[in-house]
Amino acid sequence: MGLRVLHVIAAVAPRYGGPSTAVVGMCRALRGVGVETLVATTDADGSDRLPVPLGTVIAFGGVPAIFFRRQWSEALKYSRPLGRWLEGHVGAFDLVHVHGVFSHACLAAARSAARRGIPYLVRPLGMLDPWSLRRRRVAKRALWRLGVDRLLGQAAAIHYTTADERRRAERLVGLARGAVVPLGVDPALVEGADSRGEAEAPSGRAGARPYVLVLGRLHPKKGLEPLIEAFLDVTRAPELSRWCLLLAGDGDPGYVRALRKRTRGDTDRVRFLGWIDGERKHAVLAGASLLALPSYQENFGLAAAEAMACGVPVLLSAAVNLADDVRKADAGWVTSLAPAALRDTLATALADDARRRERGAAGRALVNARFTWPRVAETLVGLYTDLVARARAA
Repeated sequence: MGLRVLHVIAAVAPRYGGPSTAVVGMCRALRGVGVETLVATTDADGSDRLPVPLGTVIAFGGVPAIFFRRQWSEALKYSRPLGRWLEGHVGAFDLVHVHGVFSHACLAAARSAARRGIPYLVRPLGMLDPWSLRRRRVAKRALWRLGVDRLLGQAAAIHYTTADERRRAERLVGLARGAVVPLGVDPALVEGADSRGEAEAPSGRAGARPYVLVLGRLHPKKGLEPLIEAFLDVTRAPELSRWCLLLAGDGDPGYVRALRKRTRGDTDRVRFLGWIDGERKHAVLAGASLLALPSYQENFGLAAAEAMACGVPVLLSAAVNLADDVRKADAGWVTSLAPAALRDTLATALADDARRRERGAAGRALVNARFTWPRVAETLVGLYTDLVARARAA
């Protein structure tokens, strides 16, 4: 029996980073194994709007999607047209996959699904992590009382992307019915890394100036301030002076200006590339000698998985929920954000070409074994089928 699954998320513009990117990759993989999907979302794009038709199904990133006007609030992304559409159409689906917690789209999707007896699961996107819940605490408490508690309490399952995310959320919020299904990457990234071979691996390119890469949203939670400080300190050593730090991404203009000030005008060692995607993104990613993701909170870390798929080792903070997998596979370095620890770990990673190659190869093997979209889609189909069967048997 084919499944029809509605995916609801507040926004999918590239500026929102991994959560939005993952929905498109997830739906593309699910369609590849016979699941009919539709993404319902808003046209939010920061202070702008995505240039997409509204209220009609279009192809977005290769998957069917329908967009509605975000009417107000960048935080809540309120859209009455989306809410009305959900009320009228959610009954046509076997299951609803809700991506997020503290947004109007998520609350409206859960309410509509519950009214029509359609099972739904929630992917909280790290929003139930203690670090995240401390941010905008008053607004989140109000939303909790207005519907987030029901959103989570009536869900057929809570979709976590790592075991660590599940442990933290369940310990804090007391939820049950958790299921761990990771995110994935395009298997072509792994295949491309395999075709390059060890002689052309990023850490072994003769004559090229090596660089540490930051890829994705430039946001205060990413730990970029301590990373910049540590990098500038470490690369004062003559033996590491050739290294660059590339920040490939974008964020709030005021925050990006503050990051630029942190570089002390050193545009040779620290460079801002702006937002990149497509072939340029893949080229910059594949050419990196190390990817850094020293976040204060990260429920998965899709950029790290993409880097490992390319054979690029990673440096993660212990607060990135993928860190346990990276540590066990010896696919990179895991550090605290204490200045001395971050500086020492970064210096160790930059100084050892052989270890970077070894850990890059280990990361590629880890991703190929567990984190490609086809593997993830198979697991999701099993979860979806089970949830739909339970709902129909109830």
